[in-house]
Amino acid sequence: MADINVTPLVDVMLVLLIIFMVTAPMLQTGIDVNLPRVKAKSVDVTEEKLVLTVNHARQIYINKRRIPLTELGSKLGSIMAARSDRELYLRADKDVPYGFVVQVMAEVRKSGVDKLGMITEPPEEER
Repeated sequence: MADINVTPLVDVMLVLLIIFMVTAPMLQTGIDVNLPRVKAKSVDVTEEKLVLTVNHARQIYINKRRIPLTELGSKLGSIMAARSDRELYLRADKDVPYGFVVQVMAEVRKSGVDKLGMITEPPEEER
């Protein structure tokens, strides 16, 4: 009677699991933003969403591409013309002045965005 020896399979799977666990945190790269903390329900992201980021140095990024404020409206307008969903998520650093965020939001509204969502972090648990 011939049995399949699963011991080598389990060994390979454990090694692959360890490799993926070590390399997965290194795949998280992006723009450093200190998000405000609020209590809210998380958004279910099922497809690639368009994210506008404003970092502490007032630099604006569409996903990971840096865009000057003067070109933001035209770039978003051309992007929104090609998309079926006209929604955008805004990540703004909590140290950016409110007035600058409002300027960015005004440019976003002029470009034809129907829905504008704000990305935040959940509050830290009090002990």
